[in-house]
Amino acid sequence: MWGIFARLFGKREEETGKMYVIAGLGNPEKKYFETRHNVGFATIDALSDKYNIELTETKFKAAFGKGRIGNERVILVKPLTYMNLSGEAIRPICDYFKVDSKEELIVISDDVDLDVGKIRVRPKGSAGGHNGLKSIIAQLGHSEFNRVRVGVGKRPKEYDMVDWVLGHFQGEDAVSIKEGINKAVNAVEEIISTGVDSAMNDFNGK
Repeated sequence: MWGIFARLFGKREEETGKMYVIAGLGNPEKKYFETRHNVGFATIDALSDKYNIELTETKFKAAFGKGRIGNERVILVKPLTYMNLSGEAIRPICDYFKVDSKEELIVISDDVDLDVGKIRVRPKGSAGGHNGLKSIIAQLGHSEFNRVRVGVGKRPKEYDMVDWVLGHFQGEDAVSIKEGINKAVNAVEEIISTGVDSAMNDFNGK
């Protein structure tokens, strides 16, 4: 009898009542698959595979799926708006599911200022020239949401920025970005389990 009560109350203590929206940024067409700009989508795919959360629902201009990571409820999201309008998908999802975007939203995006495979975790900040983040900030009305930035490498001088971010990884970069996506998955897990400050300490600067 006491064992049953312990399990019931133990489960209740473990759950925080939070629901995290984890949104990876990218462009939806197949031609953008595995491009630098789509590492956010790739990270969502990795989380989907690891936790068996299928993105089978399409609503709010997004594909999404609900499940759990550890003891927490999560919604994995891929905006279907194209990068520059990402906020038009993320804000309605946060509103509909009554998610606190300052605490329970995690956005994963590419970063051309970081070496390939490096990641940075931040609890807030500017868009840094990233149009997807600009759209989210504009739609939410604030920039105080958790973000995991995945390095895709600095643009060579001979490249136009659009051509660079829509290009594919080659050679060693193709290996490094897989490592970066794995680190991004781990960072998301840590933000959820122990908080963004802990994830910053463990992943920034490595």
